[in-house]
Amino acid sequence: MLVADSPALEVRDLVKRYGDRAALAGLDLDAPLGRVTAVLGPNGAGKTTTIESCEGLRRPDSGRIRVLGLDPEQDRTELRFRVGVMLQDGGLPSGVPARAVLEHVARMYAAPRDIRELAGRLGLDDFARTTVRRLSGGQRQRLALATAVIGRPDLVFLDEPSAGLDPQARIAVWDLVRELRNEGVSLVLTTHDMTEATELADHVVIVDHGAVIAAGSVAEL
Repeated sequence: MLVADSPALEVRDLVKRYGDRAALAGLDLDAPLGRVTAVLGPNGAGKTTTIESCEGLRRPDSGRIRVLGLDPEQDRTELRFRVGVMLQDGGLPSGVPARAVLEHVARMYAAPRDIRELAGRLGLDDFARTTVRRLSGGQRQRLALATAVIGRPDLVFLDEPSAGLDPQARIAVWDLVRELRNEGVSLVLTTHDMTEATELADHVVIVDHGAVIAAGSVAEL
C-alpha cells in the first residue's frame, strides 16, 4: 500500500540477464509521486528492460519493484486500472479504425476521460476512421498516448511520447503531459530527446550499462 511521501515507482537492486549479458546490473530507481520522471540513456542502456519490468511485461531475475506501492506481478489486476502504458509499437489492433480503438479502451473504465475532448486535442479526428495499420508512425503515437490516459490512471508510463511527431502535435502532447502532472498524475517517460526532458521533467534518471549513473532535477544535472 502506498503511504505518504512514498515514490510512485520504486525499484531496488533490479537484475536481468540475457545469457552472459547483464541488461540490468542492480539498478535502483525512484519516481516521485505526482511528478514527471524522465529516464534517459543510450540504446542498450537498460531503459526498456527496466520499464517493461515495472509494467509487468518482463520478469527480472531478481530485485524489488513497487508500483504505487504494489507488486506489478502479484497485484496485476488492481494495477491494470490504475496504470496507463504507452508502448513504442502501440500494441494496437491493426485492422481496427483509430476512433473505435479509443472507444473500446474507454469502455473498460468506470469514469474515462471525455473521448471527444481528448481526440480533439491530440488531433485524432483527422484519422478517426483510418485503420491502425494505415496510420503513420506519428499518428500511432498519438493514438497510443490517448489509450494510455483515457482511463484517468494514477501513473502513466510513456515510451518516447513525441517520437515521429510534427512540431504542432509535439506541443499538444507536451501540454497534455503537463496537464496530467498538474492533476496529480505521476508520469515516467523514456526519451532520447534532451529538449523533451528539459521541458517536461521534474526528475531525471540517467541509465547506462544497466545501472543508474545520475539522478536529480534538470538544474542539478
